[in-house]
Amino acid sequence: MYYFNNSNKMFFFFILFLSTLISISSNSWFGCWIGLEINLLSFIPLISSPTNLLSSEASLKYFLIQSISSINFLFIILLKLMMLKNFYLNNIFSIMINSSLLMKMGSVPFHFWFPIISEGLTWINNFILMTWQKISPMILLSYYFNKNFLYLMIIFNIIIGAISGLNQTSLRKLMVFSSINNLGWMILTIMISENLWIFYFSMYSFLISILCIFFFNLNMFFINQLFINNISSLIKINLLINFLSLGGLPPFLGFFPKWITINFLMLNNFILMTFLLVMFSLIILFFYIRLTYSCFMFNYIKMKWLKINIKNKFMWILNFSSLISISSMIISTFLFF
Repeated sequence: MYYFNNSNKMFFFFILFLSTLISISSNSWFGCWIGLEINLLSFIPLISSPTNLLSSEASLKYFLIQSISSINFLFIILLKLMMLKNFYLNNIFSIMINSSLLMKMGSVPFHFWFPIISEGLTWINNFILMTWQKISPMILLSYYFNKNFLYLMIIFNIIIGAISGLNQTSLRKLMVFSSINNLGWMILTIMISENLWIFYFSMYSFLISILCIFFFNLNMFFINQLFINNISSLIKINLLINFLSLGGLPPFLGFFPKWITINFLMLNNFILMTFLLVMFSLIILFFYIRLTYSCFMFNYIKMKWLKINIKNKFMWILNFSSLISISSMIISTFLFF
């Protein structure tokens, strides 16, 4: 298999960025489909890596899944154009278009490819898959959505994302199921307001980027590496703060977009939806705290010789993110009281 060097990969990063702009700025469904196809073809070379044995399998699986969803998307668009005057089928068309876009995002019940492919990717590629690759399908979803269908998908996302993460030992799968849970929140926010979705997506991308960079620098892929390796207490505290912020624990930074969403749901009498969102967010926080508890409390004497050295630039980023999360506590006292 041919692998691309760094200069070629920078070119594909640019095409990836450009393809998303093509999809979200197109004035026709066919133009949106072209943007999604360019996005797929530009992401495949980025997955390929000569140092990762699972990259070829992951890229092939990703190509097959995305191709199936793209074919479904194009078929439904053409079918809709042929039966434009038939208003009785609009509800079915909206569900089918939403389903193909949900498959592209890795949403429940089309999420089975997401954890499997993530195991063959690096942390940087996982970050792109969990954030940037969701922008185009999410924006297209807001153009033509079925409310009742998406409400059901939101509930499934928050339930499956929370429960499936409980028995995971792989950090990549753990972050994927956390992403599926947050995907339910993001679908809800884009149904409410695009500005709220941009705010939620920005906060989520910032927090997930810090954790992905952390695991990338420490070369960690499993939970037991957090307490086997010799990590300083300052790094552990920063990791705890960022995990709690990502989980949406008040009054950290990650709670703000969730608080705005919950406030809107309560004002519109979505009591059951609010209850489910809050309860399953507690499960997400449970396995985040369990993970950091293992990091703080467990200690392996045999591996003391393995000292983890962190670059100064990375420590500055980690401390800065923690400072933002902590400073949000001070801001929140004025907001809540």
